[in-house]
Amino acid sequence: METPHPGPPADVAAPVSAGWRLLVVPSRTRELAVALGSSIMVPSAIAAPLLLVALVVAVISGSAFMWGFFWVLLVLTVVTVVLLAAAMVFVTLSTRVRWVELQPLGTPAQVVIARFLRSSPLAMADLRRVVVIERLSLGQRQSIKVVLHTRGETVECEPGMSAPLSRVDAQALTDWLTEQLGPVQVVVERRTEVRRDFVRPDEWWTPSRTAELWQVPVDEVAGIAAQHGVEAYGYTPRAHALYSPGTSAIVYDPGRAYEVAEELRAARARGRARAANRRAAPGRAENDAPDPH
Repeated sequence: METPHPGPPADVAAPVSAGWRLLVVPSRTRELAVALGSSIMVPSAIAAPLLLVALVVAVISGSAFMWGFFWVLLVLTVVTVVLLAAAMVFVTLSTRVRWVELQPLGTPAQVVIARFLRSSPLAMADLRRVVVIERLSLGQRQSIKVVLHTRGETVECEPGMSAPLSRVDAQALTDWLTEQLGPVQVVVERRTEVRRDFVRPDEWWTPSRTAELWQVPVDEVAGIAAQHGVEAYGYTPRAHALYSPGTSAIVYDPGRAYEVAEELRAARARGRARAANRRAAPGRAENDAPDPH
């Protein structure tokens, strides 16, 4: 029986007149708006409290020096916003990939990489490998990107805001790219990067939260954590640092704790399956027994 070929991921890859197109950024306008918005909002949010304080002090005191300080600070903020906005637009226009085309249909001979202002063809012989990278945090996807490793550079294709590529199944995308690029001997890999740089202790988990995730009593958390190599951290909470310096709390690394939760869940599922098989075994034995009559 012939093995079915994986179809193109919906809304991500589609045939065009020249070949297959992998859509990375659906809208240039939206992507530029996001870049501009972030470049304006971030420095403004940082400078706003200081500007407000300087304005209030200048109004109350009536000091020429404070008014001068306020206007200098305001001008610096505006200049920073303008420069940052220009830099963000330049980077977006020059480096962001809009789409990638495999041309022609069937057995592609070249890859066309389209950025915001220009497109550049790349011979298939210069494409070394393609890597689909999925970043996870506590089992949830944070981002996905397609990286093209060529003879002379590395091209990162990161999806735009709300782009279909950001929601595509990583394995389905890998399978489809493998189907397209396999005939021309280009290796396609899938890689998963798991976040482990959680801030300690603020982002680490308390015993009660860990117990809830593991579905065990709180007093069993320490033993399970030690058995499975979950790092624990003891510290004095800020609320007790002054009045009860001897009070300590224990928190656990959420990255490893989540992995242990998955291991425990799988072990329980296997245990339930074995128990169900044992309960069904006597019934099967009775049905298989020969009829004495």
